[in-house]
Amino acid sequence: MFLGTYFPKLDDKGRLILPAKFRDGFEAGLVVTRTQERALAVYPRAAFEEKMAALLSAPSTVKQVRDYQRMLMAGASDEVPDRQGRVTIPPHLRSYAGLDREVVVIGAGDRAEIWDAEAWQKYSEASEAGFSEMDDEFAGVGGL
Repeated sequence: MFLGTYFPKLDDKGRLILPAKFRDGFEAGLVVTRTQERALAVYPRAAFEEKMAALLSAPSTVKQVRDYQRMLMAGASDEVPDRQGRVTIPPHLRSYAGLDREVVVIGAGDRAEIWDAEAWQKYSEASEAGFSEMDDEFAGVGGL
């Protein structure tokens, strides 16, 4: 499980050092793809393949399914961290998420997410008020 908030920096080659606590989960490879809110999702390769198997079993005759499959798959990139735990973020994904040098990597349970630092700050501030009210809504699904 991926937890926490980290503040690595992108280098001039578009690489970032994965948080040390996340590296074991990604040692067999990973998939970086776009996700909602103009952020990037980073899945362990096996978890991404499981997610895609479920997605590909959805009816491709439904336009929303096709759209989602295309956006997720077309933006995906297989990567393998190097010995220093660095992973390259392809230019099209850096552009999608507005990544420059300052980034935030968060744990989001089954995945990590990479955000532009300023975008994460704005999202976090905007979501804080609603977060305090969510506990009651999710009490029926395990309660927090």
